[in-house]
Order: sequence, then structure tokens, then C-alpha cells
Amino acid sequence: MKAKIAILPGDGVGPEIVAEAVKVLDAVARRFGHDFEMTEHPVGGAAYDLCGDCLPDTTLAACQAADAVLLGAVGGPKWDALPPEKRPERRALLGLRAKLGLFANLRPAKVWDALTGASPLKDGIVARGIDLLIVRELTGGAYFGEKRRAADGKSAYDMMPYSEREILRVARVAFEAARARGEGHAAARPPKVTSVDKANVLETSRLWRETVTALHASEYADVELEHMYVDNAAMQLVRDPSRFDVILTENMFGDILSDEGSQITGSIGMLPSASLGDARGGLYEPIHGSAPDIAGKGIANPLATILSAALMLRHSFGLSAEADTIERAVADVLAAGIRTQDIVQGNDHAVVSTSEMGDAVSGAAETFAARPAPHSALSNLAVGLDFGEARTELRPGCK
Repeated sequence: MKAKIAILPGDGVGPEIVAEAVKVLDAVARRFGHDFEMTEHPVGGAAYDLCGDCLPDTTLAACQAADAVLLGAVGGPKWDALPPEKRPERRALLGLRAKLGLFANLRPAKVWDALTGASPLKDGIVARGIDLLIVRELTGGAYFGEKRRAADGKSAYDMMPYSEREILRVARVAFEAARARGEGHAAARPPKVTSVDKANVLETSRLWRETVTALHASEYADVELEHMYVDNAAMQLVRDPSRFDVILTENMFGDILSDEGSQITGSIGMLPSASLGDARGGLYEPIHGSAPDIAGKGIANPLATILSAALMLRHSFGLSAEADTIERAVADVLAAGIRTQDIVQGNDHAVVSTSEMGDAVSGAAETFAARPAPHSALSNLAVGLDFGEARTELRPGCK
């Protein structure tokens, strides 16, 4: 297969962790005979320093022309003084989501067998299993609504708009994901969607609940549906995460709940994400931030970015075996006791650098025979496209 991948290292630890994901993609390309043309482009604060714009026209054009986009992270204190509309998080990240038409964010939360001790939850809770998927609407709600501050600066408001169309399209993603997970679980439990809102207070949430309920009745009666207020969902995520299969929610609630989900699994450095739309491709990134405090130290955990690359292979290219290979390589490396500093438990592990972790995973991916990965939130919703060796090119231009 030939595929074009836009590589956006970004800020902070972004360049370090993306380099390791590229290393793993190179290994997969060699092993399976694919041709991944990877071109690197500036984004975020790094692009602002270079071009005066956190999302240069050339970067956006490259992303629109690519079959998929792999992003590191954007933002940092250096650019906090910029006007809000020019900051990396808003101009680059939200801009990419809007310009690429990405409306559904898939955030798996899974405890890996080798990392059960890393979860802050009680052993009895972890033993029930933590393997859920948060489907977050990406382009509506308060993050994209009108924002105003009074002339005296002492009052402000943020609009939280949603339309039926926006709710329907992301709800379909969640229901389809639940169906796929139901098949993967081999009928161990029926597929289930928990739709999270605040319908007792917010009018947008009342529209959300009505729309999801109607869609469920007309198209997805085989999937169990429950509604839950966001405050209760936040509590249940730490009380009994095993009760969840697929969580469907709006933009801001999903942002908060997915970060909570990352912590109950043990490390935010382990969790990937996929942002999808109606068109081809998608945007893949770790859910953690740019971590400027550890940038350049070689200690950042690259596994979330590597696992984001696995999601890319599965969702944008339909390469399930290749994605399984990466996920199995990560599982095997963790089982061997190899750790970055953030996921160390006790004194019986080999603590490695960012690049050494990338070497370990890429080596494992290239050498062992592909085996099906155990069912998880990482192995669902293949929406592959019909598209020899990977190649990476740096294109730092702004115009």
C-alpha cells in the first residue's frame, strides 16, 4: 500500500515522541512491504516562531492532501501571551479539527496487563477490567461557540450550541463502535452506549438526549443505551469503570472525562486518540499535552503516540494486522519490564529513554510473527480506505 502521512511534531515533547512513532511506522512498512510517504510540517508554537502562524497555509494544505495526519502536541507557556485566537491550542488544534471536518474523537482507556499496578484504583476495581472507549464530539459546544467579554472585563459568556445533525453523526460513530466491540467481546456482554449529558440543567443536553434516544430506537435497538448525567459519570468512572463500554458525550464533557479515564488507567502517556470525519483520513495524536517541563530530556513516554499510529493504520488505512502488530509489540515490551520513568512500578524494571522505548517497540514489531491482539478499545471501528518502504521528508516552509 502507498499512503501519504503528514507528520506534525509540534511543541514540547512532540518532536521526541513523534520521532519514535515514525520509527515504528518505518519498521511496519519494511515488514509488510508498504510505502508510507511521511512529510514533516511545522505546527503550533514552533510554527508561530518560524512563520508567525500556528497553522501555516502550507501545513494545512499538506494535511488536507494527506491520507492521515500524525500529531505530537502543541502549546506551552512561551505562547500563552498570544491573543486567544492565535494561541497554538486554538489556532492549530481546533483549526485542524475544523478545517479537516473532524467531528468524532475516539479515546480508548485501557489498563494493560503489565500495568495493572499503575492504576490508582483499588485492586478489586481494576480486577474487574478497565477497557472502555470515549467518543467525544469535537466541533460543537462551548469550545466553538460565540465568546464575549464585557467592555469593563468583569463579565463574560461562552455559547454552547449544538444541532441535531451534529449530534446524530457522532452518535452513529458511538453506536457503530459499540456494535464492533460487542462482536470483539464474543458476546461476553451486550454492546452498550452510555450517553453523558446534563439534561437536568442544559437545553443543549436535552436536545442531545432526545436526539440520541430517537436514533437508538430507529437504527440501533440491538445496542443497549443508557443516559447518565456528567457528574454521575465522573463518579462512576472511578467507582466502577468496568460498567462502561462506549461513552458518548459532547465536546467539553468529553475533554474532561477522557482525562479522568487516562488517570484511572495509570498513565496519560499510554493513551492514544483518533479524530475522524466523513471524509478520508483522520488526525491521530496522544491525549497528553506538550509537557514543556520535560521537553528535551529524553524521558517522555512515546507509547501513546506509537499507539496513535496503530489507530491510524486501522482506521485510515484498514491495516488491521499491522495495527495489531504494533499493539502486540507494545504489550510484549511492557511484559518484558521495559518502562519509561512515568510508568515505573517498584525496582524490577528497566527504565529507558524515549528513543530506547521506540527502539524496543520498533524492534519487536519488525521481528515477531503477527498475532491477533486481545480485544480492546484499540481494535475497533476499522474504516479502511482502498489505497514498499517508508520515507520521511522534512518540509518546514511557511508559504
